[in-house]
Amino acid sequence: MPRLLIVTTVPATLSAFLIPFAHHYRTSGWRVDAMTRDEVIDPETRAAFEYIWTLPWSRRPFTPVNLIGTPQRIRRIVERERYDIVHVHTSVAAFVTRYALRDVRRRTGVRVIYTAHGFNFDQSMPWHRNLAFLTLEKIASAWMDYQVVINRTDEQAAIRHRLAPPERVWYMPGIGVDLTHYRPDRVAAAEATTLRLLMGVAPDAALFLMIAEFIPRKRHADALQAFARLERQDAHLALAGTGPLLESMRRLATDLGIAKRTHFLGYRRDIPALLRAATALLLPSQQEGLPRSILEALALGVPVIGSDIRGVRDLLADGAGLLVPVGDVAGLAQAMWRIINDQKAAQAMAQRGLEQAKRYDLRRIIALHDQLYTAALSERHALAPTI
Repeated sequence: MPRLLIVTTVPATLSAFLIPFAHHYRTSGWRVDAMTRDEVIDPETRAAFEYIWTLPWSRRPFTPVNLIGTPQRIRRIVERERYDIVHVHTSVAAFVTRYALRDVRRRTGVRVIYTAHGFNFDQSMPWHRNLAFLTLEKIASAWMDYQVVINRTDEQAAIRHRLAPPERVWYMPGIGVDLTHYRPDRVAAAEATTLRLLMGVAPDAALFLMIAEFIPRKRHADALQAFARLERQDAHLALAGTGPLLESMRRLATDLGIAKRTHFLGYRRDIPALLRAATALLLPSQQEGLPRSILEALALGVPVIGSDIRGVRDLLADGAGLLVPVGDVAGLAQAMWRIINDQKAAQAMAQRGLEQAKRYDLRRIIALHDQLYTAALSERHALAPTI
């Protein structure tokens, strides 16, 4: 029975993205465990994995706990449980885990795979920050066996910076969207209508939706300022999510005079219905890997306006959405205006988005993982010591 350990910095990554992989491999006869930071874990996530190890670590790579106590615990767990594959996601977990297993790989043959959900070095970041994160990635690259990337920009960067030999850089188009769940006919029209009524949005009024954590790189202020420029009293903006900038964005909406038409929805579990209620999705971020909210919007036939950055460019290629330069508030407002005033073009764009979403089908991504894990297990069996 193959043994797989999936490692993430925080439990939310397990919950949001990796439960389908746990189900697939456990159904196939694997033992699938997880490892993450010591935080509250919801029952659905706990049930998806055979066991979840929780460890103390900081989101800052060089915090002492990341380099002294936690790596030793990771090393002991991996050796004792005799995992065949350790698959790490997100940058901090990836650095700490690769550091912890740098000698274990050679001694036991365990294969270490790292999926970058968007490298922390990026053209939108200051040069000194890029240099620091690129240096960390180069150091840790010696402690893994495969580098997985989820957008073409990161694929080129991994090869250019020699983070892994080209044949060990695996491009996968994201980590999948479940097209059996995210599809237009799965959301009843009454659900979308009810949500609009609850927000006080008329059936024929424009409703722009942004789904994102309230943190600086998501650039909620751009969305608010662009919406204020529309000068359309019948249009509404809904912002789903929580985070440290939430209250300051509420104040900004008031200052801009749009508070009555701006809806702060908090954390939501009804994303498909929200998307179907929306006229278009907005995502003006300055940095992403391959944003899940855009994938879900495409799969549901909802037009998308996104910033012209890595990952988003992949998703909105070939006319599947509108791209706007980061920080271009006027351009964002113009794109919103186009959606409102050219419904025929918006519908055509949404149709192209539906076709685009098929490339990111969860079933396809799981099949690509099957291929990768088969290669990794083959190496594992060749390298593992005889017991």
